[in-house]
Amino acid sequence: MLAVRKGPAPERPAVRKAPPLDPGDRARLLAGEHHDPHGVLGAHPVRGGVVVRVLRPFAREVAVVTRGRRVVLHDDGDGLFSGLLPLLRKVPAYELRVRYDEGPELEVQDPYRFLPSLGDLDLHLIGEGRHEELWTALGSRIMTHEGVAGTRFAVWAPNARGVRLTGGFTCWGAGLPMRSLGSTGVWELFVPGLGEGTVYKYDITRPDGSHTLRADPMARRTECPPNTASIVTESHHAWSDGEWMERRGARPAHEAPLSVYEVHLASWRPGLTYRELAEQLPAYVRDLGFTHVEFMPVAEHPFGGSWGYQVTGFYAPTARLGTPDDFKYLVDALHRAGIGVLMDWVPAHFPKDDWALAEFDGRPLYEHEDPRRSHHPDWGTLEFDYGRKEVRNFLVANAVYWCQEFHIDGLRVDAVASMLYLDYSREHGEWVPNEFGGRENPDAVAFLQEMNATVYRRCPGIVTFAEESTAWDGVTRPTDQVGPGGFGGLGFGMKWNMGWMHDSLEYVQKEPVHRKYHHDEMTFSMVYAYSENYILPISHDEVVHGKRSLVSKMPGDWWQQRANHRAYLGFMWAHPGKQLLYMGQEFAQGGEWSADQGPDWWLLDPAYGAEADHRGVQNLVRDLNAVYTASPSLWERDTSPEGFEWVVGDAADDNVFAFLRFDGLGSPLLAVSNFSPVVRHDYRLGVPDTFAAWTEVLNTDAARYGGSDVVGADPVKTESVPWHGRSSSVRTTLPPLATVWLRPA
Repeated sequence: MLAVRKGPAPERPAVRKAPPLDPGDRARLLAGEHHDPHGVLGAHPVRGGVVVRVLRPFAREVAVVTRGRRVVLHDDGDGLFSGLLPLLRKVPAYELRVRYDEGPELEVQDPYRFLPSLGDLDLHLIGEGRHEELWTALGSRIMTHEGVAGTRFAVWAPNARGVRLTGGFTCWGAGLPMRSLGSTGVWELFVPGLGEGTVYKYDITRPDGSHTLRADPMARRTECPPNTASIVTESHHAWSDGEWMERRGARPAHEAPLSVYEVHLASWRPGLTYRELAEQLPAYVRDLGFTHVEFMPVAEHPFGGSWGYQVTGFYAPTARLGTPDDFKYLVDALHRAGIGVLMDWVPAHFPKDDWALAEFDGRPLYEHEDPRRSHHPDWGTLEFDYGRKEVRNFLVANAVYWCQEFHIDGLRVDAVASMLYLDYSREHGEWVPNEFGGRENPDAVAFLQEMNATVYRRCPGIVTFAEESTAWDGVTRPTDQVGPGGFGGLGFGMKWNMGWMHDSLEYVQKEPVHRKYHHDEMTFSMVYAYSENYILPISHDEVVHGKRSLVSKMPGDWWQQRANHRAYLGFMWAHPGKQLLYMGQEFAQGGEWSADQGPDWWLLDPAYGAEADHRGVQNLVRDLNAVYTASPSLWERDTSPEGFEWVVGDAADDNVFAFLRFDGLGSPLLAVSNFSPVVRHDYRLGVPDTFAAWTEVLNTDAARYGGSDVVGADPVKTESVPWHGRSSSVRTTLPPLATVWLRPA
């Protein structure tokens, strides 16, 4: 840090005039356009001694202290100071003394006496677009350089005529000029004395000579919005999740239980910080039995109403809830509770804020230079240029960063479809075909393949998810396996099954009397169930913007709505694929989600008259997760056709669906859903003849869930009556608007 010198100033020897500064160098320095400020500032041997030049705008006086002597530099105007130290053949060790107005004299080190703090390997990897730990090279990093403590700043701005570092340490005026490190486009400066908590931005001189003040694209901490500056940070968190990290990859995700609770952190319990969330969220999620949480985007974003999907600080957890270490504390707490952490990641686009990435150095840099490729028509944002190696590196390293530095267990990649297709949401004439005349974006394909391959290689045990809503072939296929479209697989671990979500919700929203005409909407998913590794999402997107909450989508009176809701969850948890449920839907809140107020927790207040109705649905979700996690038949063969058999898929008139799930050893679980409001007594179902009897393990109509408590005989005996193409069958009672799970007694 800067030292304050107290007491009377020592005698001031007369300063000798330095050789005049080249007018061109002076003009470029003052305009913020000098590519090599270290070549003219600092100390340099000249004939007759060593010349010292300092740029300190607003300073009243600058002196050099060396070998016990204090020499006051000549004020050259415009914040420039210089002087000649005579009779010296080489640059000595020296310090600066700077005085502003009537304030105390400050002891500082000269930033322009240091060699570059970025090594050749870093620069080579940056130039190649292959620096997989880019955040260790670019951005701000506290370090000791040439024996002096300070902070290195480095930024990629290849089109800039000059870059200056500015902040409170320069009174937010003309900043400290940074040097260009050759053809990499990187500008660097090591500033002694600056440390954790320093607030800064980059003053960039555009190609046309104008200036723009920008936040650091690689900032790992930011000011809290609406403020936009970057903050120097250093982690002090000591992880205590070693056991979790060691065993998290023991079983592939598609062969393991995976039940996800999706959370918008800022509104789950409005007002809580990361550390306060760590005291409540793990306990709640563990009590309900979810294996994972999924955070909606936590990277810094200026507009809270975007829910984090318009990111400006890709390397910084939002400061709204605390510091980066506070966020690590939350992840650590979830891991210690045995809960995995997934995170929404948004590499598809970024907002146009003039202090962030848009035309960062005066020209399209992170975005494509062709407006037909850069402007996203749906969200008014900009799309990344995936064909530029440095941009690809920025994003691939970002994916690694969250998994490596914050121990994130998986990334859900947002809006993949908008990346894959050049004509996404564009009309004829508004897009440019690829080199083969097609609509696919080969650059985006290559980026996604590289991202997946890199994070899986560097971060064992993680899993990536694609929010992809089209029929793109091979989303979860390995990248080295080429499909019929000519592209290798994208390499994701799993894909959101948007088709299942749309079809099943379309079905359950119908009145039961009409459902028989839409029966295939519940069975069609099994036609393609094994084309990808799927997760079944009931996400935030389905409970906002007039779509109504899950329970409010259901037809009928309040009792029927809750019964439909419970039956649907029972069907969902038994269907091949993993599960994701958005917060608030686990207790059937009737209102849509609001980012301002969050879930309607008051519905669970015992003083509320209908509390039992909502508590019952919450009890069901807890039991669904408990039985699911303990039943390998429901998750071990999710991606294998051998793990599923229809018992009856064509009982449209009855609104009944029945199927078997099998684990790796062939042990079955029978799931039966009755989406009609009538009790079906002695309903016969064909079953394997291997088992003498079956017993209910879950019934969504049970009284403790708020149902009518229609429970069948227990156990149900297998009879030698051929049915549904099998030699044996059972007769059971199907409750109204309910799902029942049975396993061999």
